[in-house]
Amino acid sequence: MKIGIVLSGGGIRGIAHLGVLKAVKDKKIPISMITGTSAGAIAGALFANDIDPYQALQIFQETKLLRFLRPAFRSPALLSLESTIPLFKKYLPHDSFENLKIPLIITATNFNKGKLVYFKDGDLIRKVLASSCIPGVFNPIMIEGEYYVDGGVLNNFPIEPLLKNCDFVIGSSCNHLPELDKFRNIKHVFERAAVLSINSDMEEKLKGVDFLIEPNALGETSLFDTKRAEEIFWLAHEETLKRIDELKNQIEIKEKGVIPN
Repeated sequence: MKIGIVLSGGGIRGIAHLGVLKAVKDKKIPISMITGTSAGAIAGALFANDIDPYQALQIFQETKLLRFLRPAFRSPALLSLESTIPLFKKYLPHDSFENLKIPLIITATNFNKGKLVYFKDGDLIRKVLASSCIPGVFNPIMIEGEYYVDGGVLNNFPIEPLLKNCDFVIGSSCNHLPELDKFRNIKHVFERAAVLSINSDMEEKLKGVDFLIEPNALGETSLFDTKRAEEIFWLAHEETLKRIDELKNQIEIKEKGVIPN
């Protein structure tokens, strides 16, 4: 049986995917395909290249990834992600979708045409970075003469390829919002509105998910709150471990209903 996992976007909250993947790996649940966008594309690429999820967290912490970012002078954004390419080449030296250990599909938004694009072959790193280019924060990435930005602009939970290729779909989302009692400040208002926007079609998408892992209230964490990285990792890891028997049971039930090809 083919098990797929979809990893949402969510800035620093995407560290949660590493916690989920660590638990899934340690409990020997085989993943046959990964889809992701933005932070989910980064986590998915590292995992698909057989990098242990906790090691991926340590890479983020030890390299202080944000210090690799450079101001994007005379550009339509504040920072450039392209300056991080040498860092990613250290951990993805082949720079190729085809050489990953697990098939990976990621989304990005073609900014020239205003269309969603799925990347699944060819050069890897620039496409992962394109998927992560939050508009206005990171400069768009040019690929084959056209500009690309964050896939979450048009699809923050790219489950669609898994529905065609997998028998069982695990969803990892890091954008759960609790009910609101009061506004903290204007930054809080804007950030909550952004999360509400990317969550707007989740109800429909979840119809295709067999098992959802979504740590409570994580959507309240700021996109760039790097101080919470380790906390987010273990929060998601523990949430997954608590439900791992339930996940295995659901996989077994689905497997018994799958007719072999």
